[in-house]
Amino acid sequence: MKVLISVGARPNFVKAAALFEELRKYPRIIPLLVHTGQHYDEDMSDAFFKELNLPTPNIYLGVGSGPHGEQTGRIMIEFEKICYQKRPDLVIVVGDVNSTMGCALVAAKLCIPVAHVEAGLRSFDRTMPEEINRLVTDQVSDILFTSCEEANFNLLKEGIPEGKIYLVGNVMIDALKKHIKRAARSRILENLALRKNDKVKEYLVLTLHRPSNVDDPAILTGILNALFELPSNIPIIFPIHPRTLNRLKTFHLIERINYEASLSDKKTDKNRSSLIGTPPLGYLDFLCLMSKASGVLTDSGGIQEETTFLRIPCLTLRNSTERPITITEGTNVLVGNDPEKIKDAAMQALQNSIPRKNMPKYWDGKASERIVEILKNRYSSEKCLNI
Repeated sequence: MKVLISVGARPNFVKAAALFEELRKYPRIIPLLVHTGQHYDEDMSDAFFKELNLPTPNIYLGVGSGPHGEQTGRIMIEFEKICYQKRPDLVIVVGDVNSTMGCALVAAKLCIPVAHVEAGLRSFDRTMPEEINRLVTDQVSDILFTSCEEANFNLLKEGIPEGKIYLVGNVMIDALKKHIKRAARSRILENLALRKNDKVKEYLVLTLHRPSNVDDPAILTGILNALFELPSNIPIIFPIHPRTLNRLKTFHLIERINYEASLSDKKTDKNRSSLIGTPPLGYLDFLCLMSKASGVLTDSGGIQEETTFLRIPCLTLRNSTERPITITEGTNVLVGNDPEKIKDAAMQALQNSIPRKNMPKYWDGKASERIVEILKNRYSSEKCLNI
């Protein structure tokens, strides 16, 4: 059974790592990793492959960046060539990026079965490109693997037959559980002067990359102003996405941040801003940093899940989330981009007053095992191969 697994962006790499490893345990399954090149630089791609023990991609499409339509079009053109060449029995797509939707559409049009890992998540905000990707991908998929019961409900409400839907848990947590001990050996806390003699200083972590937060100078300035009003003795570590760095420079805001262009053999300047900017971090460094934080402020989807598992307060700088289970059963709080709400919620996190609720069902590090078992049973019963 030949399986193409499509990845294109950092969250995809994390989700695909554990699944790819599980598929390789079965000699009759031939998994081929297809990297579209949506994230293509060293910090955003290559380093993640090394740290997650993902093999060099079997196929690299090299589509690069660009407007949504242009990028998705290039993904579809190049992926279609691969499908004709490799003739897979199944295409697996993960997450909700342009690579996810583009590869799913190509496979569906070629009548190749599509399995969507992380199906059914909905923010109900169609101004988010990812929401469109989720809706389209789920409609053309033949097998839909969900991470929570609410995702099952969303799919059923949209008319997806129940027989296509499988609640398997969260593959992001599979990777986290596997690598958390390795992450603990990271030197990132020492490099940022956050740990001395095994004692960790109190700090927060910030990530920003969504257009709704970084493309408007007034909104981005307001977020930064809220953080500058927090106690000055609490460092806020800010790994800066390349897109966000460009906006900070364009809006002349980078001067307000204690920014290190490289962490190699450097220490942050204690006499400058408590908002400490760094280059994008690798998976293990960021996991270590996140696991010891007093709280995380983010507009990322995956971080909402990871902080829930780690029991770290998460302040989501958005007005909606496709992962509401991280609010009802996790550690997540929606604060939008209102400066006062951000400041108040950050203070609550520092005061340890944000509740830590239950762990969602099946977030136990075994989602990949469930997925592969379902695929084995399904395709054996369909006599695709005697796996």
